[in-house]
Amino acid sequence: MTSLAMAAASPEQRRRIGTIRIVFALICLANTFLQANSTYIDHFGQMFRAGWVDGQPAWLMLYGHRMALWVERLGASRVAIATVIINGGLALSLLTGLGLRYLTWVGVAYNLWLWSTVGGLGGPYTQGATDPGTAIVYALIFVFVFVGVTRAWEGVSWSYGTVSGPSANGVRIGRLLFGALWAFDAYWKWQPFFLTHAITFLQQAQDGQPAWIVVYIGWFLPIIDRIGPLVFGVFAAVMETAIALSLLTGWCLRWMLWAGALYSLGLWTTAEGWGGPYGIGFTGNKGDVLGTINIYLFAFFFLIILFARKRHGETTRQP
Repeated sequence: MTSLAMAAASPEQRRRIGTIRIVFALICLANTFLQANSTYIDHFGQMFRAGWVDGQPAWLMLYGHRMALWVERLGASRVAIATVIINGGLALSLLTGLGLRYLTWVGVAYNLWLWSTVGGLGGPYTQGATDPGTAIVYALIFVFVFVGVTRAWEGVSWSYGTVSGPSANGVRIGRLLFGALWAFDAYWKWQPFFLTHAITFLQQAQDGQPAWIVVYIGWFLPIIDRIGPLVFGVFAAVMETAIALSLLTGWCLRWMLWAGALYSLGLWTTAEGWGGPYGIGFTGNKGDVLGTINIYLFAFFFLIILFARKRHGETTRQP
């Protein structure tokens, strides 16, 4: 593959990257608001232990129980408040650009810790598993923020520094990690249970939702029934496999990035029920986040901007 000529990133490109960063910051700010609720803080310890259910490997169960014990000794409410402060600090850094070069790594480490504890590494990977969890996707976006934004953030930021383009190697690593996540997703989509029960994920997404989401998801159920649930399951598996191969190899990347973004938006608004149901101090996702697949969108948007054809005929090459 050829190198990425990003050293002289255009002001328009930096502005677009900064805009995506700020929208991601608003998502983090919304998560902070949800987590600041007293219900979340009061039930943090119980939620922390919820990921350690039957089906997890023995070593992961041991790690999870020890982490839960550590949280109890520190005080579950204190740890919960600390997570609110960390989330708020990360959101403010993303919004303003202040300290972002360093705090992105805090975001990576913090979300990997959440993924390995509250998220149980996305498991248990038993019948019906479909993806590797939520917090790991947040960690990946912070990687993209570092390699693609802190070196090209001046268009939308309170912090100013040397203007330069994103790291070619960093963007490549981010793309490959994103491809690996999609490959993992695709593996579970090819399992017989998902292929024959794909429609049930949409039906389950209606539980506890407001009427308009129930109606919205309900529009798709007769269509899937008509084409056949198995055909729908195979379509999802093929689509995710194609997205993974494109990200890992660079094949048809310019087109597949848009296809992946549209596919992710479709999944978030149907099988994930727009990230709901929402209640006092909780959402339908662990950790009071607004969904999983919607966060994939930010990685796609970062890559779409980084691979976009520049104006005046100058082309950004693929890493």
